[in-house]
Amino acid sequence: MLVVIGGLPAAGKTTLSRPAASRLNGVHVRVDTIEQAIVRSGLARQPLGPVGYVVAYALAADHLRQGLTVVAESVNPLAVTRDAWRQVGVEAGVPVAEVEVVCSDAAEHRRRVTSRSSDLPGLRLPTWREVVERDYEPWTRDHIIVDTAGQTPEQSLATLLRELTAI
Repeated sequence: MLVVIGGLPAAGKTTLSRPAASRLNGVHVRVDTIEQAIVRSGLARQPLGPVGYVVAYALAADHLRQGLTVVAESVNPLAVTRDAWRQVGVEAGVPVAEVEVVCSDAAEHRRRVTSRSSDLPGLRLPTWREVVERDYEPWTRDHIIVDTAGQTPEQSLATLLRELTAI
């Protein structure tokens, strides 16, 4: 299975993706990790454009062809990236679950954005203004929504895993 997790920065994507991959005996593919490795190589600087996504699609496809479950995490802000992820699953012949992680409480979301620190060396985190002004297209097809507002990470993970079992 390919589980595609997207959402705005600080909504809770990584907090859900890591344990979800573990619980599903899968592989966690994170676009931020890929992009930051490219930047650290000295071959490119932010913004990288589509390169992190393209590498992530290729890695996910390789893992899926090996029979592994993949939890692919990125902001996934545009229909074109969502379509590309879906195509990776279709070409691998596996079910695709699209998941949007949201934090519906704006005050909580803002607190998360302004108080967090990066787990990736050198990764500059966006400001609250950058998060709310980000180009983020609405999702137009059926997908799973996990609202992390007012929940513990364990509660959000339980919601996600319950929804995935229905697929």
